Amino acid sequence: MKTNFKTYLWGFLLGLLAIASAVATTLLMGKSNYLGTSTSFVRAAGFIEKMLSPDAVSSHSYYVSTKIKVDWQFMLVIGIAIGAFISSVMNRTFKIEWIPPIWRECFGASVVKRGVVAFVGGMIAMYGARLADGCPSGHGLSGMMQLSLSSLVAFFLFFVLGALAARFVYGGR
Repeated sequence: MKTNFKTYLWGFLLGLLAIASAVATTLLMGKSNYLGTSTSFVRAAGFIEKMLSPDAVSSHSYYVSTKIKVDWQFMLVIGIAIGAFISSVMNRTFKIEWIPPIWRECFGASVVKRGVVAFVGGMIAMYGARLADGCPSGHGLSGMMQLSLSSLVAFFLFFVLGALAARFVYGGR
């Protein structure tokens, strides 16, 4: 695949966004709050749980300390989805695909099987992100920007273990 100027431009702009988010949150909120997404998914789960069982959320220690709210990180996650959609429409690659071709080739065309595996994989990934105190984007962008040794180790492990898991699941394809 040929790398062009736009690739470097978007990488540069992403770096500026990371710096701007660190500076803005420090100036506006009086604390460092870096670019990442895993907390937003936990808050989204809190929103859903609050609709189903408000008492459980109000007494849960995590949701008491980490308020369920729509903040800039939550909007970032929504913006990522909207941006990906707009990008795929603009470059004419958008399509609804229940089963990716590589999955179908390896495991068949069962939508239920794909859904269950995706759900369980998402749960494992979120557990790992919470255990590592951040997701790959948080550690990879914000932590590396700060030259954090723990983020360097976490990001390295995310990458290596992700590659090993993909090799195991897809058998080297």
